[in-house]
Amino acid sequence: MSGRVIAGIGCCRNCSTEDIVSVVGRACAETGALVSVLAAPAFKSDETGLHEAARLLQIPLILIDVAALLAVQEHCMTRAPRAAQAVGVASVAEGCALAAAGAGGRLLLARIASRTATCALAEGLVA
Repeated sequence: MSGRVIAGIGCCRNCSTEDIVSVVGRACAETGALVSVLAAPAFKSDETGLHEAARLLQIPLILIDVAALLAVQEHCMTRAPRAAQAVGVASVAEGCALAAAGAGGRLLLARIASRTATCALAEGLVA
C-alpha cells in the first residue's frame, strides 16, 4: 500500500503545541514517514494546541467522532485503561490514525508518548 500518512493524536487538557509537534516529529523520525494529516478525537476540538500544531506543521487537522474511534478499537495495538475510563475509548491516538486512514488502513507506528500527548501513525490509500 502506498498512500497518505496520518498522525493520530491523543492529548491531555491544555496540551501544548510544542508537545504535539515534538511527538509527531519523533514518530516521523522513528518511521521515516512524512505526515500529511493530523487526526484527533472530536471531543478534543476545543484544544488550541491541536489546531496550532496543524498550522505549524502546515497540514490539515481532521476530527474523528467517537463512533469511528470505537469501530477501529479491535485493530489497535495498545490500550490505556485510564483513557477508557475517562473518555470511553481505550486507544485514542491509534484509533484516530486508523479511523482517518479508512478501510484498508494500517498502523505504521503504535502509540508513542510525550509528557502530555500521544501519537500513532497509520497509512491509508490516497483518495
